[in-house]
Amino acid sequence: MAHPKRRQSKSRKKKRRNFYRISNPRLGKDPITKQYHLYHRAHWYENKLYYKGKIILENKLYS
Repeated sequence: MAHPKRRQSKSRKKKRRNFYRISNPRLGKDPITKQYHLYHRAHWYENKLYYKGKIILENKLYS
């Protein structure tokens, strides 16, 4: 019976099994602005950058 010369890596095995599917991105709702955004990402709303419900940057150029 034939045996492989070297062990296959986990990533190579997972590529071969190919059961991964593309899914819709998970969206979170900001508690302050009520806007939907990607999880763990900052988002702009009315020239302010929000992350976890807090303002982290204000764009005063266009205000």
